Amino acid sequence: MAAAPDLSPITIDIISDVICPWCFLGKRRLDGAVASLENVKVEIRWRPFLLDASIPREGIPRKTYLENKFGPERLKTIHDPLRVAGQAEGIPYAFEKITVTPNTLNAHRLLRWALIEGNQHELAERLFQLYWLEGSDIGNSEVLVRAAAEVGLDAKVVAQLLASDADLDQVIEEINTAAEMGINSVPTFVVGGRYAVIGAQAPEVLKGAIVRAGLDQRQPAGVE
Repeated sequence: MAAAPDLSPITIDIISDVICPWCFLGKRRLDGAVASLENVKVEIRWRPFLLDASIPREGIPRKTYLENKFGPERLKTIHDPLRVAGQAEGIPYAFEKITVTPNTLNAHRLLRWALIEGNQHELAERLFQLYWLEGSDIGNSEVLVRAAAEVGLDAKVVAQLLASDADLDQVIEEINTAAEMGINSVPTFVVGGRYAVIGAQAPEVLKGAIVRAGLDQRQPAGVE
């Protein structure tokens, strides 16, 4: 009997913004889905998205941003569903610590560089933690440099790159491409280049998409 083929990892592209609380939730649920699978290799790649392209490079005071977007009355309860969902995934959202809604172009540039170094997924987790649990301004270059160092990137190199416009055009191009593809809600998970899961779906939903992609990979060419 011929040996089973050495299958390539199943790609999971996550279109996301690190200032999207549902993206943090979706990341944790994906981690749970992947951990529940046996003998399945995945390659996770984070792709950029801007929740609000109008945010200036220096960011906006959080209270001002939310009141302008949702109104003062709605703010009283708007975070309640996230608090409940976050508890189930071990995410104690600390909304009260956040003082700035940042522009995340630099965070996306940093994630792009981390993909090359092989620690992008760890960096995404750290950026989510910094913003949603610690209230750090992840639009600030010093915060990003520290985060980079914490996951093993060269802090000096990252600081130099952030001080330049390196890969800025490429990140913006990726963001525009996602919009042209009709992606207007995040997180969006593209599994195996074929199945799209929109929103912070339950681990079982994400697992199902990964399993289907794995079956596709094992199917002989030309067979549907």
